[in-house]
Amino acid sequence: MGHDRVGGMVKGAFPVYSARKDQDDRQMAQDDRPQLYLITPPAFELADFAPRLSEVLDGAEIACLRLALATRDEDRLARAADACREIAHARDVPLVIETHLALVERLGLDGVHLTDGARNVRAARKALGADAIVGAFARASRHEGVNAGEAGADYVAFGPVGQTALGTGETAPRELFEWWSEMIEVPIVADGALDAALVESLAPVTDFLALGEEIWREDDALAALRAITAPLG
Repeated sequence: MGHDRVGGMVKGAFPVYSARKDQDDRQMAQDDRPQLYLITPPAFELADFAPRLSEVLDGAEIACLRLALATRDEDRLARAADACREIAHARDVPLVIETHLALVERLGLDGVHLTDGARNVRAARKALGADAIVGAFARASRHEGVNAGEAGADYVAFGPVGQTALGTGETAPRELFEWWSEMIEVPIVADGALDAALVESLAPVTDFLALGEEIWREDDALAALRAITAPLG
């Protein structure tokens, strides 16, 4: 399952920067900039979304795509996964699905993004094998993030990083990313409520920037992505 090398992924694992613990002076050189991780909207009509997704993937270098539909309708998930997989794989971008571990192999996807911290990482790794991507969202909990990494997660996402009225309102502070980038080798993702100022602030201390509703709510998603990531150069 998956590809030997797809986007930012090598054999199912996200890249780990060399000499990670010695990167206090990490510069935003071309090879050291965070990669972009794209998240689908929680609801969309395939006929409208497919061309928008294609345009974004053609116009920006994306390391990974996450299917994050809120529906629990298996048929709708399968149809969306089929369409997104075809678009993403044609451009060598891996596709992971949020939460639904049992659908990964059935739908020919590259892995799963778990939203409950470290709780199901070991089970996901056992079920999907070493080549699959297993990501974990740890909100703003250093403890959950470390546990997820130790359990075998390929990456740990923290967020939201920007202010939002959704959820508890708690945000993942820059200090968490600073600590992680100095101490932990598992790649880290800044996920949720990003804007250009946050991109500029977090770029030196994160491996991936996850963008979703920030761009899809705009008429021109690619232009919105370019505006938010403009500080990367």
